Amino acid sequence: MAPHSKLTYEGFGFCARESAHHFVVSIPASNREDVAISEHFTFDAVEGRSPPTFGAGQNDGKLRSILARPKWDAIADELRVVFNRRLKEQGIKTGRWKTGDNAVSRLLGKELTLLAWAIEDADPALIPTAIKNWQGLVSEERWWLFTMTAAATGHAMHGRGHGWRKAVRYALTENPVTDALHQRPRMFRLIAREDEVTTEKPGKRKRKSSGKLAL
Repeated sequence: MAPHSKLTYEGFGFCARESAHHFVVSIPASNREDVAISEHFTFDAVEGRSPPTFGAGQNDGKLRSILARPKWDAIADELRVVFNRRLKEQGIKTGRWKTGDNAVSRLLGKELTLLAWAIEDADPALIPTAIKNWQGLVSEERWWLFTMTAAATGHAMHGRGHGWRKAVRYALTENPVTDALHQRPRMFRLIAREDEVTTEKPGKRKRKSSGKLAL
């Protein structure tokens, strides 16, 4: 019996019984309309989830990114393949993108949003590079980068093109990788190195505590 066979999953790995925290990708019927990505912290079996909001002071249902449809179409299939591979490994039903609201588990949603942030203002010609660099990051790195970016510039509109959002775009789209070897973008390697080791006394280094975030 599969480890999750008694649970009901929606979309890409979202199960309200496991965690109400999830993301929603809203895909309109018209291919001329933008795709919205929002983060939700509550879910009720009767009332459903909170509606998406642009409210700067509201966290539940906050819109994280608005993507032009051609840009969404450029990453949708890659996201589906990567996410379904991970879901299969966990014995969870795979998903597919459909018109309307698509629920995504909280961790996969963070990874998806990170890629959306990288390409939302990028030249479409750089999207393949962004995908390769995104693939070159392990899941934990994607979660950490999402958390850091969301804390400072995570609003769909107010944070767009500023601070960490701008850095994510630069790192994933302007640092080309080769097919032979996917390496972390240099900026992320430097950030990880600084986060891993700190100097306590002259000539003595001490490894920081893991400082794991509530992902």
